[in-house]
Amino acid sequence: MAPKKFVLKRTSQAPQRKIEEVNFEIDYRKELNDSQFEAVSAIDGAYLVIAGAGTGKTRTLVFRVARLIELGYDPSSILLLTFTRKAAREMMNRAAMLLDNRCARIMGGTFHSFANLTLRKYSKFLNLNPNFTILDQSDSQDVINLIRGQLHLNQKQQRFPNKTTIYKILSLSVNTEKNIADIITSEYPHFEQFIPDIFKIKQLYESYKYRNSLLDYDDLLVFLRDFLNDFGPGAKALLSGIRFVMVDEYQDTNKLQSDIVKGLAQLNHNVMVVGDDSQSIYSFRGADFRNIMEFPKLFPDAKIIKLEENYRSTQEILNFANHIIENAVEKYSKFLFTRKSSGELPGVIGARDENMQARFVVERVLELREEGVPLNDIAVLFRSSFMSFQLEIELNKANIPYIKVGGMKFIETAHVKDLLAFLRIDANPKDLVSWYRVLLLLEGIGPKTAQKIMEDISEGKISFANPPTEEIKKNYKPGFYSLLELLHNISTNYTLPVDKLEVVLQYYKPIFKSKYDDYNKRQKDLETFVNIVQNYKDLQALLADMALEPPQESVTDIEAESNEEEYLTLSTIHSAKGLEWHTVFIIHALEGYFPSAQSFGKLETLEEERRLMYVASTRAKQNLYICYPTRLFDRQSGFTIAKPSRFISTVTEDLAEEWLLEEEF
Repeated sequence: MAPKKFVLKRTSQAPQRKIEEVNFEIDYRKELNDSQFEAVSAIDGAYLVIAGAGTGKTRTLVFRVARLIELGYDPSSILLLTFTRKAAREMMNRAAMLLDNRCARIMGGTFHSFANLTLRKYSKFLNLNPNFTILDQSDSQDVINLIRGQLHLNQKQQRFPNKTTIYKILSLSVNTEKNIADIITSEYPHFEQFIPDIFKIKQLYESYKYRNSLLDYDDLLVFLRDFLNDFGPGAKALLSGIRFVMVDEYQDTNKLQSDIVKGLAQLNHNVMVVGDDSQSIYSFRGADFRNIMEFPKLFPDAKIIKLEENYRSTQEILNFANHIIENAVEKYSKFLFTRKSSGELPGVIGARDENMQARFVVERVLELREEGVPLNDIAVLFRSSFMSFQLEIELNKANIPYIKVGGMKFIETAHVKDLLAFLRIDANPKDLVSWYRVLLLLEGIGPKTAQKIMEDISEGKISFANPPTEEIKKNYKPGFYSLLELLHNISTNYTLPVDKLEVVLQYYKPIFKSKYDDYNKRQKDLETFVNIVQNYKDLQALLADMALEPPQESVTDIEAESNEEEYLTLSTIHSAKGLEWHTVFIIHALEGYFPSAQSFGKLETLEEERRLMYVASTRAKQNLYICYPTRLFDRQSGFTIAKPSRFISTVTEDLAEEWLLEEEF
């Protein structure tokens, strides 16, 4: 007799039970607005949720996870991809608190962590050793440096890019799926002659990793993409267990990650990505604005849901932000609105110069604190790190504690530390810490030789009080003789700090270009430093105001001594994304600064600058101030007239209030 057949159904393919709305443990309609509820209730199909700033994106994802589980779907059939482990853990914990611990059983993590687990589990289908070792960024750079040395590329007559730069080039190529030659031509044109050598390094690097069962961070994504695209037995087994794919911050994905999302949805076709095209600001990391704009092409049946009700800012601030992004060339149209009570118009402040801009921020911060706004709820945002240097000096003078996020503090940038070391030696010839830093800049002088020279300085055998002698030239490296000539020159022939600095700069620039592959990007810091030094008549006053720690020590952001202590936040806009404050100042809203002059050549980069202004504006809950100096100082041409940023030049009086700054006499 033939056996009776019984077919087992996959529990992840269909809900175990249907629940009427009134029987849910959570009252979703009460907890969510209409657009959020639409996104949370979505089940099968492809969805693009355009979540404007402050519209409850995370809340929407958390409630959708809970609702799918309440509908009876297996938690392990839900995959939530985020950009940080912290974000994934936070969402899973919030969902568990909202419903129960079933929510903690979903598959959640970063693209890289999910790739790591998948590749190990299905390694036999990929011809991989399941015990492969992952190279972190530092490891990868060391391997590249080893290959660089083996090829004797470090002995070329012309400077060859260092291991960090080579790693950046190779990684950017993988994540953007762009040709190495195109990336070098675009980002590092001064290394175009070495394109064949860098290709050779890439080939040997890939071979080295393969021979030694090594994968770097980029390999994890490449192998996962290829595994999914091949759609073999292993991929089918993986995808049969994934019913729903959810992706957070989709506007920050690169081309490789977009390919992975498509591959993950190829069997069940249920994918929801959440993001905001207006907050796509990480192209320098490889993020591709086209991904979110072309999602409907990737999934032709995709439905677009827009979250536009803002829970953060006043309508006055939202009107300003809406105006900024309304002029974007390409976007998903949306209008941010709020039910919060009305507030004040944003202020647009034109200051006479950078110093007045900084003083305005300091005085307004002190006023706000007296009005009951804690320093912790105030932030100053800027396009690039160097733009806060003058403000940092004024904050120190006013004894206002602050932390700086993104980029480097002025006193932390290596090239500015270098320049300060020369000036510190001039002010104090026995400053051995500064001597050590300067000596190590010289070719042929390492730590051991530097220590010997410093012993001679300590014992009075070497001094720049007089011109260096022939004996110095005979007994020390040629570069050391030139250094003593420089120090004697600035010590005896110049009084003003800026004049001393100009002479040091002429000496330092060849070293600067030799030491830093990205010197063209760091150049602005040097120019800014000259402008700051211009304000000082006394070298000791300059050094005191800079308030530097010994340069050889690691200087970190100021940390609170207790949880009660308040600190003002200084931050690049890139680092401020996702955060919010009661009051936000945006400084240096100038043409050439914000938007950056480097963005003028391409429409795509200029549009990303617009999105940066939108992100900065929407960080503010109650007060928003956009500041710019009307004059900038240039050593060669003196003061020049500065134009306000194009992003605020079209703002009308119904959107922002113009403030007039006056000196108190």
